[in-house]
Amino acid sequence: MPATSPLRAWLAQRPPAAGAAVMAGGIVSIGLGLTGFEALSLAVLAVACVAWVALAADFALRLLRERERWTAEAGTPGALTGVAATTVLGTRFSNLGWQWLAEALLALAAALWPWLLPRVVRNSPRPMPGAVFLCCVATEGLAVLGASVAKAESAAWLAHTALVFFWLGLALYLFALSRFGLRQVLTGRGDHWVAGGALAISTVAGTKLIAAGGAGHYLWNKDDDGVLHTVTLALLVLDLAWYAVLAVAEVVRPRPGYDVRRWSTVFPMGMTAVAALSVAGTLDKPFKGFGEVLLWVSVAAWLAVAAGAVAEARTELADAAR
Repeated sequence: MPATSPLRAWLAQRPPAAGAAVMAGGIVSIGLGLTGFEALSLAVLAVACVAWVALAADFALRLLRERERWTAEAGTPGALTGVAATTVLGTRFSNLGWQWLAEALLALAAALWPWLLPRVVRNSPRPMPGAVFLCCVATEGLAVLGASVAKAESAAWLAHTALVFFWLGLALYLFALSRFGLRQVLTGRGDHWVAGGALAISTVAGTKLIAAGGAGHYLWNKDDDGVLHTVTLALLVLDLAWYAVLAVAEVVRPRPGYDVRRWSTVFPMGMTAVAALSVAGTLDKPFKGFGEVLLWVSVAAWLAVAAGAVAEARTELADAAR
């Protein structure tokens, strides 16, 4: 494809935060898969995979041809959507039994994480938008995918590594919270929802670690398992509290219209649904019905934001073709 084509020009204008579109599609696919809507789940997964390939290709081209721009963008929280999106897709593939692909994506995300995270942490002055919580999301994404593969492959070392990322992710959540501008709850354009989504993915990481330990590998002793149960439930409660606050804020201060950061609203909504479903399935708690309701809310949000994205892309591509 020529470098001057309208599509290439349009992709070149996508900010790093566009990776949240892959995260949103990936988590909605996971939720639909957990509730038995396999065909619909695979359809959403296909869309997310196409978006991942397009964004990954553009990422690579920027690294090769626009090194200065790549370096500048690598220091922004949105760059971590590349890590997070890769782990979310990897987790879906692991759920499908495609462990070789999940392992490849885990390796890729793990290679990107140490290059991007320190740059983002160093460039996080107060106050920051909700995207600052992506440092937690990307780290917990590695914990989720690592624990998923560890259970499937009976890899104890990988489960223990995932546990380290789980606790590190919680420490990074506290760091992000100290940088977050609370006024974003009323003024943010979408990525403020990641404040809750980071707790949701941490909850899922907890359930994955518990599941890995309960698969006959004897990874955790009774005390360790008890701590994981308690922390995981506490994370879900805090996540639901954030969800309620953010939902009320949307009613009090509506922010209509499409914005690419709205993908960072869909992801936490879907992540909270998956967190509730995961706690129901792994910890045998009565959250399944609630999680299913939240899942369909996130599906509706995904469709609405996707419609806005398509409309904006058509307009921009038409302008670029002139």
